[in-house]
Amino acid sequence: MAQRLELDLVEISPTANPPVCKLTDYKKFLYELKKKQKEIKAKSAKIVVKEIRLGPNTDEHDFNFKLKHAMKFLEEGAKVKVEVFFRGRSIVYKDQGEIKLLQFASLLEDYGKVEKLPLLEGKRMIMIIAPKK
Repeated sequence: MAQRLELDLVEISPTANPPVCKLTDYKKFLYELKKKQKEIKAKSAKIVVKEIRLGPNTDEHDFNFKLKHAMKFLEEGAKVKVEVFFRGRSIVYKDQGEIKLLQFASLLEDYGKVEKLPLLEGKRMIMIIAPKK
């Protein structure tokens, strides 16, 4: 039948019982398949992670400035990675860094929720905040 109609016999579902085949132009079939995959990829959500760096002794004005940026990022739908970087001997102030991060998270409660609690990795303490839907 396929030869008579000058089309190709395309196997759609080989695992079905009996296997499902279709009479169609194979190049057109591949084109439509690629088009569907591209459409699915375009609809998938892209996760953006914005990074904000603080120090253990960050002043209140700088803290508020960075807080406003974080609010804007969360409103746009991006995740925010807040990082306290300890330089030299400031590693002694781990507790101050954790307090800064928790204070940051509490002020952003209306905009997002904490996805990953403060965790010390080497000289950095990191916390991730995801936007509220």
